[in-house]
Amino acid sequence: MGVLLFPVCRSLSMSRVCQVTGRRTRVGNSIARRGLAKPKGGIGLKTTGVTRRRFKPNIQKKRIWVPELNRWVKVKLSTKAMKTINAKGAYPVLVAAGVVAPLRTKKA
Repeated sequence: MGVLLFPVCRSLSMSRVCQVTGRRTRVGNSIARRGLAKPKGGIGLKTTGVTRRRFKPNIQKKRIWVPELNRWVKVKLSTKAMKTINAKGAYPVLVAAGVVAPLRTKKA
């Protein structure tokens, strides 16, 4: 049997997915065209090739301080999610996304 070189960590997946917005890699087409456009006096653009491509979101690994929990939280965020956290605050956004559990209130 071979030796395991890298430990298996199941808590952080390697996928390119935002933990707040759910943005992930999408697929589409890259379209190659040639010719002169009709408004410029040509006969129009013609498609010469269609190739599959990936549209990757801008995902960043961040360590965010959450004052309500008095601790740091490691998350993978899209840049759109970072703007949302700046506007609304870290704790409400992370609780709504299910990244952190809400605080328990003591019953009187």
